[in-house]
Amino acid sequence: MVQQHQQELQKQLWNIANTLRGNMSADDFRDYILGLIFYKYLSDKLNRYCDGLLLEDNITFSQAAEDEELITDLREECIENLGYFIGPSQLFAILAKRGEKHEFILDELSRVLNDIEQSTTAADSADDFNGLFEELDLNSSKLGKNPDSRNKLIGHVLAHLENIDFHIENTEIDLLGDAYEYLIGQFASGAGKKAGEFYTPQQVSKILAKLVTIDDHGNQRAVKSVYDPTCGVNLHRKLIHFNP
Repeated sequence: MVQQHQQELQKQLWNIANTLRGNMSADDFRDYILGLIFYKYLSDKLNRYCDGLLLEDNITFSQAAEDEELITDLREECIENLGYFIGPSQLFAILAKRGEKHEFILDELSRVLNDIEQSTTAADSADDFNGLFEELDLNSSKLGKNPDSRNKLIGHVLAHLENIDFHIENTEIDLLGDAYEYLIGQFASGAGKKAGEFYTPQQVSKILAKLVTIDDHGNQRAVKSVYDPTCGVNLHRKLIHFNP
């Protein structure tokens, strides 16, 4: 079942990549897709969390939009427990539907991404969210020659991403991690650029994990360090050390 979800995810991500392929380099569209995936994941997670909090009130998070006092309480609850907040009208699904209707959403999308980061300013999660969406320049000519063409392209991407179910309720499935790994692995093409140079393929990671968990007759780890040949651009001979 997990493998099936991974295959479906990869198919959807590849379709999105094809949507952007003619407009920008692999490195650039990887960054755009990753940023929007993070937005969708955060939105889906918060929406599910708030729906759970409102279960006894017999309303959904979206239906609570007009109750300012309730939204204030939910905001405090979310920042304390999730580390961020997204308003009901700012949910990914809302903007994706507006994009499908060919509404202009670029300005609102920029505000939403900024608001997500700003919501964490006084929280312990501030460092984690700082610059999370900095690669998403929605006014870039890489997305199109004019605002309308850029809006149309982003609308298509949001529509594709809305079809992805992260199965947040299932702790055994990590589709966000799978999406990140797939995009980094497929599109880490820019030599000496950004995250690609630090990418270790999953197959190598699994072998390293097996090596360092080998024990010597149950007394101690037989292997105290392993060599990762793919771990860096400058540190070509980095050792990963483990305490026995």
